[in-house]
Amino acid sequence: MTHDHDLVLRPTAAQTEAALNPPPGRNGGDLVVETLAALGTTTVFGLPGQHALGMFDALRRSDLRYIGLRVENNAGFAADAYGRLTGEAAPLLLSTGPGALTSLAALQEAAAASAPVLAISSQVPTAGLGGGRHGYLHELPDQSASFRGVVKSVHTVRTQSQIPSAIEAAWKSALTAPHGPVWVEIPQDVLLAETSIPVVTGGDAFPEELPPRPELTAVAADLLSNAARPAIIAGGGVVRADASGKLRQLAELIQAPVVTTPGGKGAFPWNHPLSLQSWIEDRHTTDFLEEADVLLVVGSGLGELSSNYHTFKPRGRVVQIEADLGKLESNHPALGIHADARLALQALLETVSERPDPAAPERVATVLAKVAGRIDAQDLTLEQQVLASVRRALPADSPSFWDMTILAYWAWSAFDAMGPNRLHSAQGAGGLGYGFPAALGGAVADPTRPVLAVSGDGGALYSVAELATARQYDLNVTWLIVDDGGYGILREYMTDAFGRATATELTRPDYVSLAESFGVPGVRTTPETLEADLAKALSAPGPSVVVLPAVLRMFAATHTGHLEGADPA
Repeated sequence: MTHDHDLVLRPTAAQTEAALNPPPGRNGGDLVVETLAALGTTTVFGLPGQHALGMFDALRRSDLRYIGLRVENNAGFAADAYGRLTGEAAPLLLSTGPGALTSLAALQEAAAASAPVLAISSQVPTAGLGGGRHGYLHELPDQSASFRGVVKSVHTVRTQSQIPSAIEAAWKSALTAPHGPVWVEIPQDVLLAETSIPVVTGGDAFPEELPPRPELTAVAADLLSNAARPAIIAGGGVVRADASGKLRQLAELIQAPVVTTPGGKGAFPWNHPLSLQSWIEDRHTTDFLEEADVLLVVGSGLGELSSNYHTFKPRGRVVQIEADLGKLESNHPALGIHADARLALQALLETVSERPDPAAPERVATVLAKVAGRIDAQDLTLEQQVLASVRRALPADSPSFWDMTILAYWAWSAFDAMGPNRLHSAQGAGGLGYGFPAALGGAVADPTRPVLAVSGDGGALYSVAELATARQYDLNVTWLIVDDGGYGILREYMTDAFGRATATELTRPDYVSLAESFGVPGVRTTPETLEADLAKALSAPGPSVVVLPAVLRMFAATHTGHLEGADPA
């Protein structure tokens, strides 16, 4: 009997000849770039370093497009965005020690947001592996240990023959749900040594699937079909799985209101009659979700932001679909379904019964009206005006990348992303400096659309060096910098908690002049002219900077139990 797995594809005569007589002048770095190309890679990000020169020299002999940034952490953010937009594992080439370690914050964000980043770093020479103190440049006792708690998987190469298999295994790991960053490290001598290994021409780029258990989806379908007040929380797992269409079908079939988390922005149409939008950080929404007798949570671990700072206490039955086993039932008991969101939603669509509920849209409208009333009672006209201007200026199909800044916190709740995979922020790990370098990666992924980056002046200084990258590659990114003279949100937090702020005020440059010094056009705008200035910048090819001097405020929190502007009824 012959089994499918017994079948082996036999090489052609040309492939055999090429394998027996590989071209001269190749090294271990060539095996890296050849493997990436065989897996379907077209673009790599990174920053060269002495130990990694074998990889970077090999790029010269390949057809891969290289995008070099000025700081390793920013290169990681760019790769993160590229992976989010394309769904591909985005290679990030790094050097040993300081270069590698500088990428850690970006890799933590990629892990929190399930972005597929394939980080490939050099290592000290093979003789230095194992923890001995040999005094090599960049030496660490165990470099991989610094990454093991951040990435999905770690792969250490010791010989050239291991390179293709290690990169392929890492690639599959990055793209298996839940997506995430992975780490491959290759010693300097392995990368530099000449190789007689045949040119890498093939690779299995298909990740493993994560289907749901049918007995669990059968129970979930029965619960949803017979629910009196079902509701759905849609997280980033819906976006990463490209499952927004199936989510909408299911919501309409069972007439379940849907709220999206900050990571799930765009997973459900903003103005749909069943859309609670993204006001998950609001007690009116929290109360509504608590009243659901069956709550379907798809692609969210119900973490701090998605649970209104852990004040959310569901009273009904929870069904949680989550690809990350560590997040499954980590915050609330549930019927936990460990699965890719797309496959699980498809299984539910095949088994759930239609559930009419003509009153559902009215209940949604009531909640949204209460939320709007609360916000309108807080004298936040400037903030709403600025956010609305950004939305009108940004083309509907353009992606945007938001740093950790007050306007981004508004966007999590109040900005219509106009579709899935179009609004991205650093809310997963919460580090500064994400917006602009991520937007550069987004522009590399799709050069046909303008891309928006949004930062505060504090976050902007983390990534201002990348204005050189934007100019070098002529990337279509408009960078909106909201300049309030400091770390605005920390200023608010400290003032609320202690009565005054400390260490939040910043001396900052003239951002318009600074941008122009890089050859990037800049303009200083006002809230009244923001829409026109931003639209003009976005419509012009190449990079640009728009600076808005403004002090914005956050809307009042509701997780403390205080509902400012709430309807007493």
